Amino acid sequence: MDEDRVRLTEPEQRARRNRSIAIAVVLVALVVIFYFVSIAKMAS
Repeated sequence: MDEDRVRLTEPEQRARRNRSIAIAVVLVALVVIFYFVSIAKMAS
């Protein structure tokens, strides 16, 4: 079963991790933006 798995090299693992972190940062930023926009709409 383990033979079927793709083995990533160290640079590929690092690139995947950096990509995952970048996606997480973008998602958190979007959540924060939507939160503040919602608060601003409720306040006005």
